[in-house]
This record gives sequence, C-alpha cells and structure tokens, in this order.
Amino acid sequence: MVDDQLALGIIGVSAGNGHPYSFSSIVNGYDDAGLAESEWDVIYDYVREKHPSEIGLDGVQVTHAWTQDDAETERLCAAADIPEQPDEFTDMVDDVDAVVIARDDYETHARFARPFLEAGVPTFVDKPLSLDTDELAWMRPHLEAGRLMSCSGMRYARELDTPRANIDDYGEMTLVRGTVIKDWDRYSVHMLDAIFNVIDADPIAVRAADAPHDSVAIETDGPLVQIDALGDAAMAFDVDFYGTEKTTRHPIRDNFRAFRRLLSEFITQVETGEPAIHPDETLKTMRVAIAGQRAIETGEHVEIDSIEI
Repeated sequence: MVDDQLALGIIGVSAGNGHPYSFSSIVNGYDDAGLAESEWDVIYDYVREKHPSEIGLDGVQVTHAWTQDDAETERLCAAADIPEQPDEFTDMVDDVDAVVIARDDYETHARFARPFLEAGVPTFVDKPLSLDTDELAWMRPHLEAGRLMSCSGMRYARELDTPRANIDDYGEMTLVRGTVIKDWDRYSVHMLDAIFNVIDADPIAVRAADAPHDSVAIETDGPLVQIDALGDAAMAFDVDFYGTEKTTRHPIRDNFRAFRRLLSEFITQVETGEPAIHPDETLKTMRVAIAGQRAIETGEHVEIDSIEI
C-alpha cells in the first residue's frame, strides 16, 4: 500500500493494443499533454470527454509500469502520472499489491503472470487468457483461489445492460450474432464474454463456416450463437439478439465505461479475495475460443468437452 492506497502495476505493451494507456488513465487520471503525445488518439479523445468525477478509482494508484521498450514506458508514465519505471517487470513483484498484464498477445501471458501469481500477487490478465490447455491447467488453481482474473471489457458493456436485465422480454431466444474486427484467436473473446454474460446457455460444439473471414457457429443448449471476426475491417463490436418476441441490436462503443467496470471488479476481487468471475466461466470461454480456432484450422465439428483443461 502507498499512502493507504492500493499500489497497482501495469505491464504492456503489445502491437495495436492501447489498454496500458486506457487502464492507467482510468485509474490514475491523466496528464493532458502526456496522453496527447502518446499517439493513442482514440483513448485521448474518449478520456478527455469524460466528466472529472468519472476519472480515477478511489483508493487505487498505478505506481509502477514496465514495457519491453523504455521509450514506450516513458510515454505511458507521462500519460498517466505513473511514478515508478522498474528496469525489469519482475522488479515490481514486492512493491505492488496487484498487477495488470495489459497486453493481448496471449502467447506471453503465462510468462508475465507467473512471477506474480507464484508470489501471491493478485493478477489481471488481458484477454484472451491463453489458448494453450497446459497453461490454462496451470492457471486454474489461481483462478479458483481468487488470485487471477481475465476477461474482455465487453463483458461489462453498458450497451448490454438493458437486454441483460430484461432477457425474458425476448421470449425464446433463437439466435445471437456477434460481429467483431480482427481475428478469432485474439478477438472472439470480446463477443464470447459479451454474449454469454447476457444469455443463460452452455456451449456444446462449434463449427466454422466457409467464409472469407473467421466465422464460427456455436451450438448451445439454447440459441445458436454466430460470431464473425471480420479481419481488417471498419469498426465492429456489435451484438444482435433475436427472440420470438423481440429483436435488438447493440453496437458496443463505450470502451471507457466497460474498462472502468472491469477494473472496479478486479479491485473488488483484490480486496475480498473472492473471484469476480466464476473460474468455470473463464475456462468455458477459453474452451470455446480454443474449439473455434481448431474448427477454423481443420474444418471439423469440435465438441467443447473435447477441450480438456
């Protein structure tokens, strides 16, 4: 703790992912010139448009930041008034109360998370947690013990508050569509977390469509869930619900509030030691992501239960 505040460490950055800047600015507030010079214009725009009351998390401060590039670390610290820049990411293990691995190249997640989890430091890992079943098996006890949390901010999208609270209005849900940019392996988790935090359905199997982009149909014990990852395309983080009584469409664009809710949930987990998300839900999402990737690569129908963790 620093001055009775929870000390948070940030580890990043990966190509095309500005989460270290957005997360740090939401927690600490931001330096206008520093964030403007970070070249993350989208983040700068949506942060500076917020009312001051929405900036900062009470009782929490990002005190340490590390990236694999010293110049990037300096820009990040300047953008969010982060005081400490350790030479190695492991140097902050004894100095922070919790850490955020804010990079989405999932192949690195276990390497960065391991020193903190083994030291008992509560850790949030950016989406997707891992698509390696052996790594997930190692991470599972940490999820169950409340030391590890991982999800997409889309799980907490305010645009889905209304369908989540009024799901019975749809009658029988027959189809849910999710549309997102980029590729399945990194970005499907956005739609999986968004959709399965609204509907009460268990995935059973997946199959890939013959399409010019990653397109996966998920058979559940409820509605069919169709997710399309469009690759390099115009902005799309959209969820559509089709029921016998009602149909609604939900473009998800308020990243700020989704990330703020996510960080608030993680801090609550740090303070209580109780998982903010049931570990089985996190592992279920990763199983579907892995099954979808296998279906895309092989063209086969993949049962979710065949993914053993």
